[in-house]
Amino acid sequence: QVQLVESGGGSVQAGGSLRVSCVASGDTDSTYCMAWFRQAPGKEREGVAQIDSDSRTDYAESVKGRFTISNDKAKNTLYLQMNSLKPEDTAMYYCAAEEVPCPPVADAEPYEYNYWGQGTQVTVSS
Repeated sequence: QVQLVESGGGSVQAGGSLRVSCVASGDTDSTYCMAWFRQAPGKEREGVAQIDSDSRTDYAESVKGRFTISNDKAKNTLYLQMNSLKPEDTAMYYCAAEEVPCPPVADAEPYEYNYWGQGTQVTVSS
């Protein structure tokens, strides 16, 4: 079992930056793919960024060039650095992990991920 706890969300104006974090505990050696998803009110949960155990990353087109995913294995902490934020980035951001290789983030489905955090809210005002 793996437990995930997110933090670092908040409110920011458009053009600003935020970094959200996800601390993993438990059987973290079993996780191969870690990801950030987000869900806006009335919308489906969508994959934002992924990183695998070899540090290969993949991003949704909507965040490429603005968001950076990283994984500090020594601290068991996953990060998502978000720059040049837009109002459309407003959502609940969730950390997720699975024990198999990452699918392309554009094809990632929430049901493929075994472990989830509780989410952290990011609000971007115009």
